[in-house]
Amino acid sequence: MGKILDISGKVVVITGGSRGLGAEMAREFAASGADLVLASRNKESCESVASDVRKLGRKAVTVSCDVSSVSDIRNLFNRAMEEFGRVDVLVNNAGANVTKSAIEVSEEDWDYINDVNIKGLFFSCQEAAKIMIQQNSGKIINISSVGGVKPYKRIAPYTATKAAVIHLTRSLAAEWARYNIHVNSIAPGLIGTEINKTEMENKEWLERSIKAIPLRRLGEPKDISQIALFLVSDAADYITGQTFFIDGGTLAE
Repeated sequence: MGKILDISGKVVVITGGSRGLGAEMAREFAASGADLVLASRNKESCESVASDVRKLGRKAVTVSCDVSSVSDIRNLFNRAMEEFGRVDVLVNNAGANVTKSAIEVSEEDWDYINDVNIKGLFFSCQEAAKIMIQQNSGKIINISSVGGVKPYKRIAPYTATKAAVIHLTRSLAAEWARYNIHVNSIAPGLIGTEINKTEMENKEWLERSIKAIPLRRLGEPKDISQIALFLVSDAADYITGQTFFIDGGTLAE
């Protein structure tokens, strides 16, 4: 990646750090010199990722955290401070979705999706900012989705929360810029991870989905982790309040 993207010694907290994009970002950051705090509802599920980080010569701590719980979020950042004494980067990667027609969505579905995707994200940003304000520095990445600007059927609550993530990112960036805290968002298109495993096994669905992407391929976790590394590096020190759509050109058509 070159020295400009070296993040040696930085402490990175990743929610949803046990698999998929979170796991790939953890490995990318560790390879570039960062230490990691990996959070997931199931602490044990983060251990294989933590092991990969340690093999790269970096420290890794795993924490049980349900981001729909503010007390869990506070515990996560307390644990990070106990271990490292600082937090340089937060990646809000934890997310939830329920695939149903809008007419079938229950109150429980709505609360679950909003509690994870918006409430959890906001209070994670808040706890990180309390630390970063004292440091007068910090980088926050919020994971949104192309669904935050492009309507999709059967995931209405999810797309609503991802639109909210984009706007919240801009609001926090404006408010915290005076403290040298950078807040940006990454909005992936369709990425080939295990969360999409069932859909990808459907050949008809896969072919139709790829035809809708101008680059004619699914995104890979690396496509997201590399832009994330750029955003947390010194190379992005004049960027805040932005959303980066990593979608193979989906929104261009």
